[in-house]
Amino acid sequence: MIFETERLILRPWRDNDAEDLYLYARDPQVGPIAGWPTHTSVENSLEIIRTVFSKPETYAIALKSDDRPIGSIGLLFNGDGIAPIGDTEVELGFWVGVPHWGHGYAPEASLRLIRHAFDDLNATAVWCGYYDGNLKSKRVQEKIGFTYHHTLENVEVPLANDVRTAHMNILTRKDWEAKQ
Repeated sequence: MIFETERLILRPWRDNDAEDLYLYARDPQVGPIAGWPTHTSVENSLEIIRTVFSKPETYAIALKSDDRPIGSIGLLFNGDGIAPIGDTEVELGFWVGVPHWGHGYAPEASLRLIRHAFDDLNATAVWCGYYDGNLKSKRVQEKIGFTYHHTLENVEVPLANDVRTAHMNILTRKDWEAKQ
């Protein structure tokens, strides 16, 4: 599927996106705070595109002006995210490259994918979490209507070979519909 917003295209990742992905994913300000290691090469980014980013409901966040990825966004299902969720719930995950921080791209992309979750996937709730210290992610989540639900201590973060505290926020279908 492909989704459009005012400034963005959310589309499947392609092999020829590897260089653009590496450009942003090699930055230590991006991956480690989100729980994944920085990319080490274009080949490493290509492997991520072919494995992690090939999962259903995972999209490149691309600017309409040039269709080049500046980040990634996706919906995770039970067993794939930070916390256990119900069969009719999904978890939103996103990141945007540092040069594009502060332009509202993460909220814009997130709102479009949340609409897809409720309207097309019939989700009853969308969860979104962030690890301690990731205040930018926390702010995006608050800005788009998520509310704090609970904190998880000692969450294993295998890609980072770490244990962290995660804060989980929720947006229910009822709350989403009330804001529309």
